[in-house]
Amino acid sequence: MAGREQTVQIDGRRVRLTNLDKVLYPTTGTTKAEVIEYYTRIAPVILPLLAGRPLTRKRWPDGVGTPEASSDSFFTKNIEQGAPEWVTRMPIAHSTGTKHYPIADSVATLVWLAQVASLELHVPQWRFGSDAHPLAPDRMVFDLDPGPGVSLADCADVARMVRDILHGMGMAAAAVTSGSAGIHLYAPLGGSVSSDAASTLAHELARALEADHPDAVISTMSKAARPGRVFIDWSQNNGKKTTISPYSLRGRVAPTVAAPRTWEELEDPALGQLTMTQVLARVDAGVEPFGDALASREA
Repeated sequence: MAGREQTVQIDGRRVRLTNLDKVLYPTTGTTKAEVIEYYTRIAPVILPLLAGRPLTRKRWPDGVGTPEASSDSFFTKNIEQGAPEWVTRMPIAHSTGTKHYPIADSVATLVWLAQVASLELHVPQWRFGSDAHPLAPDRMVFDLDPGPGVSLADCADVARMVRDILHGMGMAAAAVTSGSAGIHLYAPLGGSVSSDAASTLAHELARALEADHPDAVISTMSKAARPGRVFIDWSQNNGKKTTISPYSLRGRVAPTVAAPRTWEELEDPALGQLTMTQVLARVDAGVEPFGDALASREA
């Protein structure tokens, strides 16, 4: 994808690409062309996770900047003006009016999202049904956020606590290093409980762990109480909230990824976040622990 501008055909869709040599991650020199290549190659594993989910995007049109000089970013829900007409979009009513969200259902859509510097792809835990109405959530998520003085390996300890409770309930658990600071833990739902019920269940689980491990876990959002503890954020199960999708890039100094991990990897005391190059190598080698973890427990 050398050059500054070109129009490509992807699955019969025309996508105009501009400024392909623009550096979006200055610290690593990662260009827009490389971001587009990442989303193109990761499509087989990310598209099934995005299917039917309204996308909230976090965009960095001027790149992510450097530790010394960060660049502006913004969240966007409504589909961008000038978006190709073939991009699928679905309406959601808000207090300020109806917004039309893009749905990532093709490689072409992923490429267009990368073209407009939508580095981060955030989605709810539910999908639209065939009648264009939201379905019940198909999964539950826990965001394990380390407070000051807490390592990623400490987060992994708490992830195992959550996993063990879920397994005791007959539920699977899949871990994702968030690409930022912590770990996301997912459990599949059968589509028979509401977002409110899923939030209540996740909240009760977080409170139970806090009661059993008060020195390691906190379930409330008070930042003053977080040093030395892992905050279990259960609130992202609210139907109006979103979480970074597994396999999405992050807008950090380096092009890290919300990367599905094996439970064996989470045993490593030197556990760290993964970059897009590392994640692509894993997927190319057939390592896909997110779907494998959930499928193996559901079987």
